[in-house]
Amino acid sequence: KKQQLQSVIMELVRRRGPEKTICPSEAARAFSDDNWRQHMDAVRQAASELQEQNRIRIEQGGEPVALDNVSGPVRLRFREDADE
Repeated sequence: KKQQLQSVIMELVRRRGPEKTICPSEAARAFSDDNWRQHMDAVRQAASELQEQNRIRIEQGGEPVALDNVSGPVRLRFREDADE
């Protein structure tokens, strides 16, 4: 499941491009449209790991953040300099 979520996140942020962001809920909906809310914690965990791998950037208010240090809505951005 984690690998699938990471693939969904990467597909969405790549498609959006480095100048724009996605909401984590977009990834949850793309993964499972019917009951996407139940996947939000897993999406945030997958996004956190992708950020640790320097593949995406998690932002709040346009500034990079670590999910374990932030509350509230965040956005996910593709890193042009991503380590593929």
